[in-house]
Amino acid sequence: MSIATTTPTTPPTPSPFPAGWTLADLQEHLGNIPADRIVLNPPPGFATEQDLLYLADRDRLCELEFGTLVEKTMGWYESLLASLIVMRIGRYLDTHDLGHVLGANGTLKILPSIVKIPDVSFISWSRFPKTKLPRSPIPALIPDLAIEVLSEGNTKREMSTKLGKYFDAGILLVWYVDPKSRTATMWQHRDQPIQVAIDGELEGFDVLPGLRISLSQLFAHANRQSPADNDVEL
Repeated sequence: MSIATTTPTTPPTPSPFPAGWTLADLQEHLGNIPADRIVLNPPPGFATEQDLLYLADRDRLCELEFGTLVEKTMGWYESLLASLIVMRIGRYLDTHDLGHVLGANGTLKILPSIVKIPDVSFISWSRFPKTKLPRSPIPALIPDLAIEVLSEGNTKREMSTKLGKYFDAGILLVWYVDPKSRTATMWQHRDQPIQVAIDGELEGFDVLPGLRISLSQLFAHANRQSPADNDVEL
C-alpha cells in the first residue's frame, strides 16, 4: 500500500501591506495619487530596483517605495524648467567647486527600500564616496538639495509625504517650483516653509552659498519664443 505524499512548497512572500487592503488604501498610502500612476506588474509590494531599471530602459520613469513602483509624472514644460535650473546651478558650480548637479534621470536610493528621482538634485563632494564616483545605476546617495517641479499629476498629500521622506533621509534643502502659479516654496526645515513670490528668488542658503535664481527670469526664459513667433498668441 502506497502512502500519498505532497511536494513541499515554498511559503509565499508576505505582503508588506495590512491584510484586506484595497487599491484605494494603497492610493491613500501613496498620497492619493491617480491610480494610473501605480504599476501593477510587478504587483505592489513586490517590485525591485531591477524592475525599476527595466521600465526606465523603456522610457517609463518610476520611483520605488516599499516594493511599489509609482510612475514619475513630468510634462515637457516641467522638464524645460528643470533643465534651466540645472543649467543655472551648473554655471554656479563652474566657479564654486562644491559637487555635482543631477537632472531628471538622477535615480537615487535615499532610504532603505525607497528610491526617488528629484527633478533636479545637488550632491556635495562630502556625500560622495572618498575613492571614486559610484557607477551603480541606483547609487545610495543623499543629495544636499532636492528640487521638484510640480506637475498636474502631483497631489498635495503626495508632495507633503515626499517632503517628509527627503528630510528623513538627511536632505538639507528642498525647493518646490509651481509652474501654474509661477511661485515656489523652499524648506530648510520640514515645518518651516519659505514662500517665494513670482518676483522672488530661489536661494542656495548654506548648501550653495550665494546662489540666487530669479523666478521671473526663469519663467521668462522658459516662455520665450523664436523671433518669428513673437506675434503669435498662444
